[in-house]
Amino acid sequence: MRTTATHCPYCSLQCGMHLTAGDRPATLVPADFPTNRGGLCSKGWSATELLDHPERLLRPLVRAVPGDRTSPLVETTWDDALDLVVAAIRRTQADHGRDAVGCFGGGSLTNEQAYAFGKFARVALRTSAIDYNGRFCMSSAAGAANRAFGLDRGLPFPLSDLAEADVVVLVGSNPADTMPPAMQWFDAGRERGAQHIVVDPRRTATARNAALHLQPLPGTDLALANGLLHIALAEGLVDEEYVGERTTGVEEVRAGVAAYWPDRVERLTGVPVADQRRTVFALARAEKAIVLTARGAEQHRSGTDTAQAWINLALALGLPGRPGSGWGTVTGQGNGQGGREHGQKADQLPGYRSLADPAARAQVAAVWGIDPDDLPRPGRSAYELLDGLGTPGGVRALLVLASNVAVSAPDARRVMSRLADLDFLVVSDFFLSETAQLADVVLPSAMWAEEDGTMTNLEGRVIRRRRALAPPEGVRDDLQLLAELADRLGVSGFSGDAETVFEELRRASAGGAADYSGISYRRIDEEQGIFWPCPSDDHPGTPRLFTERFAHPDGRARFVRVEHVPAHEETDRDFPYVLTTGRVLAQYQSGTQTRRSRSLQLVAPLPRAELHPDLARRHGIGPDDVVELTTRRGTARFAAAVTDAIRPDVVFAPFHWGGGSSANALTDAGALDPTSKMPPFKTCAVAVARIGPPAELITEPADQPAAVRTLSTRSPRTPSRPRSTRMKSTPRFLQGVFPITGEGLAKPGPVDPSLRYTVPAGASAQALYFRGGNSTGELVYVLLLRDGEPVRWFPIGAKGDVHVPLRVVEDLPGGTVVELHAAAPDGVAGELVVDLGLVEV
Repeated sequence: MRTTATHCPYCSLQCGMHLTAGDRPATLVPADFPTNRGGLCSKGWSATELLDHPERLLRPLVRAVPGDRTSPLVETTWDDALDLVVAAIRRTQADHGRDAVGCFGGGSLTNEQAYAFGKFARVALRTSAIDYNGRFCMSSAAGAANRAFGLDRGLPFPLSDLAEADVVVLVGSNPADTMPPAMQWFDAGRERGAQHIVVDPRRTATARNAALHLQPLPGTDLALANGLLHIALAEGLVDEEYVGERTTGVEEVRAGVAAYWPDRVERLTGVPVADQRRTVFALARAEKAIVLTARGAEQHRSGTDTAQAWINLALALGLPGRPGSGWGTVTGQGNGQGGREHGQKADQLPGYRSLADPAARAQVAAVWGIDPDDLPRPGRSAYELLDGLGTPGGVRALLVLASNVAVSAPDARRVMSRLADLDFLVVSDFFLSETAQLADVVLPSAMWAEEDGTMTNLEGRVIRRRRALAPPEGVRDDLQLLAELADRLGVSGFSGDAETVFEELRRASAGGAADYSGISYRRIDEEQGIFWPCPSDDHPGTPRLFTERFAHPDGRARFVRVEHVPAHEETDRDFPYVLTTGRVLAQYQSGTQTRRSRSLQLVAPLPRAELHPDLARRHGIGPDDVVELTTRRGTARFAAAVTDAIRPDVVFAPFHWGGGSSANALTDAGALDPTSKMPPFKTCAVAVARIGPPAELITEPADQPAAVRTLSTRSPRTPSRPRSTRMKSTPRFLQGVFPITGEGLAKPGPVDPSLRYTVPAGASAQALYFRGGNSTGELVYVLLLRDGEPVRWFPIGAKGDVHVPLRVVEDLPGGTVVELHAAAPDGVAGELVVDLGLVEV
């Protein structure tokens, strides 16, 4: 048995954890790492469940009838599988040219894997056809940051700065659900009196804890930012000294925002003038202020310009580069930052260099030992690449690593049809994802705890993912896969060893915008990660960017005039509402992993579409009814969550499910952002209909395309060796819906015997989160007790709800009794929804 310091496999927070492994299964405890300080969310706690999951792929799979994807997938050897892949590559390039073979990567690949994948495409395949799913995540914010500052790093300051800010504005971001351990920094800020302002069409768990919630119509965040800047200019709140010394282009922006007077902005966005003014004055008067944008603002046809509008506001108030202040974007995927820095984007080379830059081409070609003229030119962006699959001039054979585009891409059923049109599809994954089910060859991949490498978190901190246990026999990691494929193609210079690849990455990134040349595995181990840029071995790294100059040659930031444009797809009589999509607490990305987690399925077993009570009443929809959402691209079905936390004209659907509940079967890809090529995930027109009463299993709509209908339903053969599904870390939940009758707020009492838990002898437990809802018209309290002593109160407002991630303070040893009591005003009656999540170790 040994314990290894590593990191969570999920979001960009990259929480530290200690993984103990020997005989499987492995167990984990959170680490006191700078980003999570001993906290983990439910996804992190459950991460080890999947290492020995019974559906895990252990052998390569091929079609029983080669070329017939309606035939079942059957196990084969690695040699036979790779022979098929190499033969398909050679055949396709011989018949259709080098660019007919493409690569599609993911933001969960390590830096080494992302680097090797980009090199593999351009050196081994010599194709321009490579992009990755981060195009659907960070590309708009990256485009705006590069344009405004000359450099893109999600947070140009450490996460801890959030606790010191007097005002934080979050635009389209819900970290309370997407990265709960980060909320301790927000909690610390509020404890010292900070104001948090959340801009979101939903009253999310983050918005409920904010001082002010602005609820604009999806797609109008740019108009709101321009309107706030209009007020700042009109009220003399602009930091003219900062603007004059550190920026250019303000006069054109000043002229542009003159048209965004407050009343007009209220009509465009729905945000009252008083709230607009309160936001501007809070930002301008704060000693330290931060503006954060995320996917809610950026996944639009004008996502780059929207992020730019919020940057313009931050620049006008003198925030970027000021201690404890600035603009940043909240990265989503685990390696969303590093994944776009080292070459798997269509237009990039390692070190965040431009593939179109002759000097960059020469630098990287020298490291790779090739002629710069042999490097392909920039290729198509992610959706453009996918939409051209199987068409004349498009990719005919595709290799997919760490991505499930059949669920995550916009207009997903069109993408599935394109995948079916391919001559050959290869997918490397650890489960048979919806994309893998369409493949000719499926290759089993090592999981996060079974591989070495580095990741770059949302702060730009480069960290170590350390191998804690060996992968199952017959499973390889993607570095080994790429090295062997290159060797079989007759191309040398590829290694399957992570540190060897990282040393090459250091050389390739030297002098680039994302310079890793001074970062080594040894330094990462000694210093809990290094912030890039770090150009030499004795450089300390750069936790805070732009303190003295911006990354443009003149050292100044750029104001850029941007204008609000309406959504590409507007509502009408047939599609009267606006659909927006996003994440929920207990699921992640396309759900390939989290939908297979027993613990997380208990928390979020069904995809739930949020509808306002007025909208639900109009269509005769009750709580948990099955509803069908229809857009111009197709239909999908969900369980109804009726809540006044969403605008009456907006429907929210989570995008973690595929099949008949695929939110991205509905989303629009008809107008890509001209800079980032981001599809407009966050807004399209939708119709709503009730299908039937609540159901444990939601049936699929009838309009599934052929690519969906012909998926093989036969599972791969069960591996011959015995597998253990026993878990040493066991989730426990105190949850349910209970009647409550108040006896006074000062008289809490037991609610139900089921809300009492005793830690078994020989075990320990830790609290993860509390969620609660209140149906009464008065404030109520839930009280958490430990061995009869009050530990924490949770106030729940009238007709309200609350979600509180619980930072791990100490273990609850065997014999400890945990219970929940409640208090309500005397005589008040109603229902209380309670959910306390714990883990028993």
